[in-house]
Amino acid sequence: MTTDEICADIRRAHPDLPRLEAFLRIARATTVETRHFCRPLGAPTVAGNALVEQRNRAAYEDASVMAVEAARRALDAARLRPEDIDCVITSHTTSWTVPSLDLHLIAALGLRPEIRRHPMSTTGCAGGAQGLLRARDDIAAHPGANVLVVTSECLSAATYNHADTSRESMVYKVLFGDGAAAAVVSARPSWGGASFVIEDAFEYALPDSADRYRGRLTGAGLHFDSTRAATAAFNDCLPAIRKWLAADGRPLDFAVVHPGGPRILDDIAAGLQLDGDRAGGALRTAWASLAENGNLGGSAVLDVLSRTFTEPPGHDERGLIIGFGPGFVLAAVRGHWSN
Repeated sequence: MTTDEICADIRRAHPDLPRLEAFLRIARATTVETRHFCRPLGAPTVAGNALVEQRNRAAYEDASVMAVEAARRALDAARLRPEDIDCVITSHTTSWTVPSLDLHLIAALGLRPEIRRHPMSTTGCAGGAQGLLRARDDIAAHPGANVLVVTSECLSAATYNHADTSRESMVYKVLFGDGAAAAVVSARPSWGGASFVIEDAFEYALPDSADRYRGRLTGAGLHFDSTRAATAAFNDCLPAIRKWLAADGRPLDFAVVHPGGPRILDDIAAGLQLDGDRAGGALRTAWASLAENGNLGGSAVLDVLSRTFTEPPGHDERGLIIGFGPGFVLAAVRGHWSN
């Protein structure tokens, strides 16, 4: 789905909305060129008038299909069988469901019934990085474990809603896309080639930030809201991040960053003293992911990680994987690249 198609649909739905063109210029500044939707733009659960029940069902059905495919690809790449997995960690926020995605994956993939499960349902955009962090914790508690991390979000059914007419909602209609991602974290990798080796982890919840990014449920569906202070949230967390990184005593060579939008990528480059050139700098894979896929929620940082494997850092270079979620929380792991 191109940004031009999205903007045309917004104009169709809101021909008389005051300041619409100004809102769309702000939305285009996200730099997103394309994003994928699980269902056509004109579907009732995307640009139509489907209510929360239909949107919720569509979001979960599509997310579960994508999650299975992503997990199978990750297992193949890691040269592991489903029965080799000791723990599954899932992140899925865009539809309410009980039981959750973890049980669906156990049945669909043939994972062992006694597998350890860590389902996460409200982590949102932090889900991918949070999953890697939780995988590290599980391996520390169970040496030798193989952990499967799976994220899947259908943001089109959840947040592309013409009942929302604020400036922020127009940005999110352009910014968000659908997608799933999966990764294997292992104490003793069975695959050949490159790996990101996790050495330490960090979590931070910005004080008094519950309203900065938040979900809101109505009969028309799930809505995503934010305040003007939201865009400054990373800089508000910067002292805590710098303190954690300083304990390592070595500068970063690269970063795998959740591409939440241009402001957060620019702030990270400046705050962590990384090359901020969008085409060739330290965050170039995040910028490419944002342009091609938009913000994929929790799956986004794993998409950036996948792209990093195609443009790998040098052996033993220092790196960071970091994601952010609502209100404003961050999850990060640091380590080094191994070829």
